[in-house]
Amino acid sequence: MSQLPNCPKCDCEYTYEDGELLICPECAYEWSLSETEEKVIKDSNGNVLQDGDSVTVIKDLKVKGSSNPVKVGTKVKNIRLNYDSDHDIDCKIDGFGAMGLKSQFVKKI
Repeated sequence: MSQLPNCPKCDCEYTYEDGELLICPECAYEWSLSETEEKVIKDSNGNVLQDGDSVTVIKDLKVKGSSNPVKVGTKVKNIRLNYDSDHDIDCKIDGFGAMGLKSQFVKKI
């Protein structure tokens, strides 16, 4: 019998398989085995991004609520990766403040 991972929500060790899903009997959380694998976020060139990296914007990006776009070549320092959202980079950009970016529109410096 193969060792199944503990529940990511409550850390229960008694998880079991039901088809392609893993289920926790204590908190009833369901997840797929592919979700337990480490997620990797890559930039537009395929470089792996990590927290604290600096990136450059490769395309003019419209910003909701602002008439000015984030211009090509804008440098963004000290990014934080966000695995739970469509916008997988959290950052602060001078003149715009805190915002989320998609990794497909940046390249690692």
